Amino acid sequence: MRKSKPKKRILLPDPKFNDVLVTRFVNDLMVHGKKSTAYSIFYDTMDLIEKRMKDAEQSPLEVWKKALENITPNVEVKSRRVGGATFQVPMEVRQERKNAISMKNMIIFARKRSGKSMADKLSAEIIAAFNEEGGAFKRKEDTHRMAEANRAFAHFRF
Repeated sequence: MRKSKPKKRILLPDPKFNDVLVTRFVNDLMVHGKKSTAYSIFYDTMDLIEKRMKDAEQSPLEVWKKALENITPNVEVKSRRVGGATFQVPMEVRQERKNAISMKNMIIFARKRSGKSMADKLSAEIIAAFNEEGGAFKRKEDTHRMAEANRAFAHFRF
């Protein structure tokens, strides 16, 4: 859109945890408009995390939020064309995009995992991200490494 910015949609908090971030995650998790299925997958995942991490004194929701925080990138590289050459320019990431990237990475790498159900895969990915390992955490590390390598082109920011 050229002239006006689109209005931000206000999301309702989820019924169990009363958290808007959970609703955002469930919306990303949803396939073919099946929101109730996505909610059941997420809540089953929380139950599995509670069973697997009994020794942790944190609730499953806190474990999930900490895992998201661990895989959230601070910088990313964007392609910028200057005088016929394309440079990978490191850019700061704004907060909404940070959340979106981390949630999408978690879901992508959970889907790639081997396991029986999506809840099982997602809980394994969340626990891995909580322990600073797994595919989503590796993606964040790679992004930061690439931004660090291309720091010389930071003056091309737009």
